[in-house]
Amino acid sequence: MKIKTKKILVPLDGSKNSIRGLDMAIHIARQSHGTITALAVKSVPGIYAIHPLGFLDFSSMAEVKKFLNEAKVRAAKNGIQLTTKALAGDPGYDIAKYANNKKNGIDLVVVGARGRSSAKEIFLGSVSNYVLHKSKKPVLVVK
Repeated sequence: MKIKTKKILVPLDGSKNSIRGLDMAIHIARQSHGTITALAVKSVPGIYAIHPLGFLDFSSMAEVKKFLNEAKVRAAKNGIQLTTKALAGDPGYDIAKYANNKKNGIDLVVVGARGRSSAKEIFLGSVSNYVLHKSKKPVLVVK
């Protein structure tokens, strides 16, 4: 059975581990002639995630745009097409939801363990652990 890895999802939060995940995704994309979607999910408290205006701190969204643009440049230097997407909500849930949505066509999720989350689990970060268990797509956790 041949598995095609044409579209890779990489959640980014600007941490060193998420960049390590991006580097692994770039390596895989080069081998499989695939593309990467970089997804940044700005964590917002409960009810604000569903509010029509959201709960976005515009200074922190500028930071999100900055590291997404840096990821795009990093991928381009390696000859890989990278598209970006920024959301506000619950990072683990929204990453798994994006990966599982058939219209996004994701073949693989490459996630860095232990990002910027303040509540860290023993071996994996809480977000990577959630994605690992809730994604219907293969997940590669990069430490």
